[in-house]
Amino acid sequence: MTTLALRDAGLDDLEAVVRVFLGCFRVTYAAHLPPRLVASMSDEAARSLWERALTSPGREVVVAQIDDEVCGVVGFEADGEEGWVHSLYVAPDAQGHGVGSALVRHAADRLLKAGCHRAYLWVFAENEPSVRFYARHGWTPDGVTRVEEPFGENEIRLFRSLEAAA
Repeated sequence: MTTLALRDAGLDDLEAVVRVFLGCFRVTYAAHLPPRLVASMSDEAARSLWERALTSPGREVVVAQIDDEVCGVVGFEADGEEGWVHSLYVAPDAQGHGVGSALVRHAADRLLKAGCHRAYLWVFAENEPSVRFYARHGWTPDGVTRVEEPFGENEIRLFRSLEAAA
């Protein structure tokens, strides 16, 4: 890997973010999640989801670039003393090179600077590599679960004290 850079994303990044998201959803998720779930994400739905994320007040989206090519994305939001990491995706060919680690650390740092003391995120329970990844970064299950209608799969909520990261 050469130079990794993180920067705030804008609407002009929409197509690159969608490409990273769909690559991760269709390639990485395919190895760990039910085919029905993987097939459920259309190009149009992905574009709509990320257009909302990039324009939602209070939501921050940061992209990772290697040699000026977007290879990862994280979306997060501060809500008082709590923060949420809404999404973290790394292009399949950039996985395992520290991109996801840099993005999740960056989100935690920004949430801490925004006054958050703790942060939460949701992850598919069957996505064991992601659960392990987050565990390496101090995220632990807090016992809360959900099944969202569009996905129909169990998700677990992970928690992290941001003060411990400081």
